[in-house]
Amino acid sequence: MKTLDSIVLNRRQLMALGLGTATTFGLAACGGGSDDADTGDSGEAAGTEASADEQEAPQVDAAAFDALIAKGPVAADDVVAASGWAKKIKEADSLRVGTTDTSTFFSLLNVEDQHRRGFDAGLYQMLARYITGDESKYAFTQVTSDTRESVLQNDTVDTVFATYSITPERMEKIDFAGPYYASQQSILVKKDNTDINGIDDLAGKNVAVQSGSTGPSVMEQFAPDAVLQEFTTDPEACAALEQGRVDAYVIDNTLHMGSVAKNPNKYKIVGEPFGPIDPYGIGLPKDAEGAVEFVNTFLTEVEKAGLWAELWQVTIGDRVGQTSAPEPPAIGKFE
Repeated sequence: MKTLDSIVLNRRQLMALGLGTATTFGLAACGGGSDDADTGDSGEAAGTEASADEQEAPQVDAAAFDALIAKGPVAADDVVAASGWAKKIKEADSLRVGTTDTSTFFSLLNVEDQHRRGFDAGLYQMLARYITGDESKYAFTQVTSDTRESVLQNDTVDTVFATYSITPERMEKIDFAGPYYASQQSILVKKDNTDINGIDDLAGKNVAVQSGSTGPSVMEQFAPDAVLQEFTTDPEACAALEQGRVDAYVIDNTLHMGSVAKNPNKYKIVGEPFGPIDPYGIGLPKDAEGAVEFVNTFLTEVEKAGLWAELWQVTIGDRVGQTSAPEPPAIGKFE
């Protein structure tokens, strides 16, 4: 049985991809208006002008993605009726989702057909299908690392899918289903940086982190002598790195992997991922009737049907040259 650690790629695989020495894959960032962050330490969809170094990220096979989502299960009426949370959504005939549409591997808006595709996008569209019978019946709300709890608390959305790290502090305010994925922190530097090669080299260095993310607390533990600068969004942190206002940028490795994929001549990941493995959960309103149980049942059905693995392959594996999907983390186990 594989553990959360099996969610990550090994060093040899990443070296073959030209993506550095870290051990997880992820979504794009630091690369212009179409690639802001949606991570366990998510940034908002505020774009920056694309640079000459930026290259087109590998695209999702749209036809394969759409066909896969259409295979998703549909809950029986009595299953929906047993959950007050799900019943409310079915009556409204739309799942209100807090997410992003600028994350290359997890939830990216295709401007040509106005369809969102990616690993998170696939799951929330399958959830919309599971409840309403139609994967297109969802309403999009952009979230950032600072707004994810509030949109659930004030009933703006029914759920948040944003590679959302499960933490005890967040669980005091909201509930989580899952986990459904996992990541760790890693270090992004400029391609020509030779001073920083790992966590020990961050002492005395100016390091960008995102406010509202798990990054600041992890850095306090693992690199207490680093000088932290907090930024609200991923583009702000990336701009600070590019302009030399910070020496490094620390956030979920899932984010940095995409940055390197899009900007191989500008950025590199150094050292090994560090800190606790972050389990990604599906954010739900606190104490919403039957919500956690319902979504966990949905995840279980998706995994047992092989759809989790198929979704991973279409949205991530095929795009980073991997042909074997990892096992998902155990549902309901957050440590």
